[in-house]
Order: sequence, then C-alpha cells, then structure tokens
Amino acid sequence: MLGKLLGAVTGDAGRIEPEALGERFVESLFPGETVLAAFRTVRDGFALTDWRLMLVNRQGVTGSKTEVVSIPYRSVLRFSLETGGTLELDDELKIWDRASDAPWSFSFRRGGGAAAEAHRILSERVRG
Repeated sequence: MLGKLLGAVTGDAGRIEPEALGERFVESLFPGETVLAAFRTVRDGFALTDWRLMLVNRQGVTGSKTEVVSIPYRSVLRFSLETGGTLELDDELKIWDRASDAPWSFSFRRGGGAAAEAHRILSERVRG
C-alpha cells in the first residue's frame, strides 16, 4: 500500500491494463495490433506492442491534451535499465531512438518487477 502511494506521488510507473492509458491511446492502435504490456506514471504512460513503443504524454494543467508518440522498434538505438540501490526507491528504464536528442526515461517502483518486464519485452522486440 505504501509503495503504491509513494509511486503515485513520485510518478513511478507500474503495470496497468492498456485501456487505462486512455481513449486517445486505444484509438491509436492499429486493427489487430497487440499490446504486450502497458505502464503508467501519474499522468503519462507507455505501452509495448507487437510492432512499436507507444508513449502517452498528457499536457496542460488538466491533462486533457494528449500526445501519443509512436516509435517503431527498428528506430530504437539503445536502451538501459538502472536498478535502484540501497537508498533508491526506483528503477529507471531509458530508451534512445533515432529522432530524439535525449533518451525517453521511465521510473518504476523498485521490486515490483515492472521495470524488468518492460526491459525484457523491449529486448525481445528490438532483437527482432
């Protein structure tokens, strides 16, 4: 319980059902596209599908403006998983793609297994 509360305050990602990423995300899926896993922070989130990485970026004060970024796995240049140490409460997944200057970064609650799951799926998909 405390971990979920801390995650909500700090924005740490956790595994969710894909529909929880919102209507705009669901509308952006191709017919027949399969969501392998979805993760959410307080406002934003991302999903790994059988074809691409999809980022959901909520903007504005109310978060009603939504941007869905699509990154095909073939555009991923590299990625890393940094696990939390003794005093850190989170793991961090970073993903570099061809179009961005800086990596996309996602924090996960340490010990929940979500970071390792996202890293594993990303590894399988980038490998081809």
